[in-house]
Order: sequence, then structure tokens, then C-alpha cells
Amino acid sequence: MIESPHLDGRAGIDAALVKRLIASQFPQWSALPVTPVEVDGWDNRTYRLGDEMTVRLPTAGGYAPAVEKEDRWLPVLAPSLPVAIPAPLAKGVPGEGYPFSWSIRRWLDGETASLDRIDDLPGFAASAAGFLLALQRADATGGPAAGAHSFYRGAPPARYDEQTRHSLAVLDGHIDTALASAVWDAALQAARSGPPVWFHGDFASGNLLVRDGKLAAVIDFGTSGVGDPACDLVIAWTLFSGESRETFRRAVGQDAATWARARGWALWKALITLAEDLGKDERRAAISRHVIGEVLAEHAGLRRRPE
Repeated sequence: MIESPHLDGRAGIDAALVKRLIASQFPQWSALPVTPVEVDGWDNRTYRLGDEMTVRLPTAGGYAPAVEKEDRWLPVLAPSLPVAIPAPLAKGVPGEGYPFSWSIRRWLDGETASLDRIDDLPGFAASAAGFLLALQRADATGGPAAGAHSFYRGAPPARYDEQTRHSLAVLDGHIDTALASAVWDAALQAARSGPPVWFHGDFASGNLLVRDGKLAAVIDFGTSGVGDPACDLVIAWTLFSGESRETFRRAVGQDAATWARARGWALWKALITLAEDLGKDERRAAISRHVIGEVLAEHAGLRRRPE
């Protein structure tokens, strides 16, 4: 997921290192300028290479498996999807003191999605749903099953039960932990049916690019895989609300159990983030509180009516 801008040099990666890697492994591009992108991710550092390419380097060993996965599967998925996704052009190997494989991709035009850059939020919600449905329809044969490489996105949310319970204990007295526990329990009890399908794994506003107010591209498939798509529905509460949320819900479909697991995924992330930010970063804490409030309100409403 894309975060705030970071100073060059984070995780020991800077433009000078990228220049050396390019010069030693891809000398045909060594004359091109290397510049950090304006808004960078956490799992990877990304640099623009000339006008038409980017260089993407994992920041730690846990993120490194995504390089091979994305290089293998992005070209397979691309023809099935309604908007652009990253196109791998070359794969680098460890060198110049950098310990992981890395990749060069084609540059994708667009700005990070945000409410002020989207002209028609319900229309954008429909486009986002259309992308997810197309991804789910893509042939999953041989695709990477959800696991450590996806940080267990696409797997049952029970993987994060201990972490969630700990956050609930930390947040007792700050949120309605009884209702939050009920949401989490419902997610754990909502068994998945049907075959595994492709999921993105971090389908969030930071990984959606907008051009002329419309969805133009989806980036960062580092946590993608084949399994349960419930994790991709979290955007219903993190970006959409009111009419746009209802549009997304209708357009993307999914059964009640999938939505229950989706609420669990949204709650888990918001809980652990709020527990970490409480008393430290009030801006981020407010965002997490909002997501928690929206999820809890929806669950409370469902107890009074069928989904």
C-alpha cells in the first residue's frame, strides 16, 4: 500500500544505489535519470527511470518473494483486466550491496486516488467493482495460493486472531470492544464456499491510479494470490460511503459470508493501526476510528435486518 512521501535512503536504498544497479546490470539504460517517485510505498522503494520506466526494490526480505510472483503473473492477468496494471520489463538480481531481486516496470500515468481527484464517486465505485470481478474471473490455475507471500491475505482471517484480540484489549475503553468482538467473531465463523479466485490483497486508494477523475490503473500486486477475495472488499469502508458504498456493494456482489469476512479484515487492520497510533498520531488514529465506526455500525444494522 502506498504511504506518505519518504526521504530518499529509507531501508538503505537511494537513487545512487539504483543508478549503480542499472549501470552494472542494464547498461543500455544507464544514461537515464533516476528519481524517487513523489509518493512511495512501504514494502518497496520505487524510482522513476527516465520517462517510461520505474524501478521497484523490496525494502526487506519478507517483501522479496513478490518480485518473482509479480514478474510471473502480471503479464498473465493483464489481458483479463479492464484497466492497466504494472508491466514487468526486466528483473534485476542482488548486487552493489543490495541483497534482493528487484524489477523494472513500465511507467503508468495517473495520480493516487483520493476523494478530491474523483469526479463521480459512485461511478468510480462501479469501476473498482468491475476490476475486482474481472480479476476474480481470471484463470486461477497454478496461481500462488494465499500464504506467507501474501501476508495471508486471501486466507481465513483467523490467522490474525491473536493480534486482533490483543488490539481489542489495548483499546478497551476507547471503542465499543464488545461490538467489535462480535464483528470479529462473525468473520471467523463465516466459512468460505466456492473455488479459490484471484485477489489483489491490498485493494486500497493508495494503489489505485486516477486519470481525468476515473480509474486508470491498479498497482502493487505484492500481496496478490489465489484464495478468498474478501480482503479486497475493505475499500467499501476505507474509501466509499453512502451512495458510493452501496453502488460498490451491488456491483461487486458477493454473498453474506464474504461480506462478514470483509468486515473482519477491515476491522483487524483498523484495530491494529489504532492501537499503535493511540496517543501518538491523532490524524491516523482518527482515520482508524472512522473505519471502525463504519464497520461496527453496519454490523449493528445487520443484526436488525437481513443482509
